[in-house]
Amino acid sequence: MEKKMSYKEAMAEIEEIVSLLEENKLDVDELGTKVKRVSHLIAFCKSKLRDTEEEVEHILKTMEE
Repeated sequence: MEKKMSYKEAMAEIEEIVSLLEENKLDVDELGTKVKRVSHLIAFCKSKLRDTEEEVEHILKTMEE
């Protein structure tokens, strides 16, 4: 079973893949797989940010009551 990834870990992996792309260190055979992985990681990060924003808004709203 895969451990639950944190936002920080996802961002680090995105940065690592982008760095490999910028330095032309990815083989053509790996490119599609890495681009798909980055796409998955970006979706994960967006979801985490959206969930955190909703949680903070809820907390602030309850503080106002």
